[in-house]
Amino acid sequence: MNNFRAWLLMGLLTVLLVLIGNAVAGSSGAFLFFLIALGMNFFGYYFSDRIAIAMTGSQPLAEHEAPELYAMIRNLAQRAGIPMPRVYRTPSPQPNAFATGRNPANAAVAVTDGLMQLLNRSEVEGVLAHEIAHIKNRDVLVGTIAAALAGAITMIANALQWGLIFGAGRDDEEAGNPLSLVGTLLMIILAPLAATLIQLAISRAREFEADATGARLAGSPHGLANALLKLERAAQHIPMQVNPATSHLFIVNPLTAESFARLFSTHPPIAERVRRLQQMQ
Repeated sequence: MNNFRAWLLMGLLTVLLVLIGNAVAGSSGAFLFFLIALGMNFFGYYFSDRIAIAMTGSQPLAEHEAPELYAMIRNLAQRAGIPMPRVYRTPSPQPNAFATGRNPANAAVAVTDGLMQLLNRSEVEGVLAHEIAHIKNRDVLVGTIAAALAGAITMIANALQWGLIFGAGRDDEEAGNPLSLVGTLLMIILAPLAATLIQLAISRAREFEADATGARLAGSPHGLANALLKLERAAQHIPMQVNPATSHLFIVNPLTAESFARLFSTHPPIAERVRRLQQMQ
């Protein structure tokens, strides 16, 4: 099912880009954007984890720099029956974490600097168990591809916007065509919206599933439940400079302090997640 969702996302991206190309430059633009979509789909599938890591500014974390963190991740990975994922640190004081990769053999877990500072050991283990659960459940592929595609769509929309401002790529006849102008304006408006819709297409149920699986891997739901409450409070007071296209990857929405981000949140309410975890007791 997750592989089907990934291919569906890439198919939607291709259709969207062809429509954008056709609106901007007719059939030649549609063909050009079709080729761009093929390239983006290829790199999005095979290098989505690296793209997500780069978009979040995360950096490799060596074992000697965080031996306790490595020990927890290794133990949880063994319990889950998956290979040891690569470990990264995200330079942010906001406590948070995310997992990425197209499958367990090509997975990575990233934790922010603030995670180890705010949470105690059982809470950190609960958060890590949640991320390992995403890898075990094989739902990181959809989230990672969605992040890469949403970011790419936003970049294309920005390029179209600047092209419209400076008249790039238009001859005199095309510049005076009101239909072409309207089409470009519509794509500039709709492309970022489409990026948001791609993220919203990710089922919120995957977070509930990862919470439940993570609680079982950790041996108790208490650490994760307490961590979620702390992370929610911290996200409201500690800003995080992160590309909005990657916000759905994190265990708690890093942009939760922004009302607009809450409106389009890909995360279920923390209170509901905690309530379900407490019921596991």
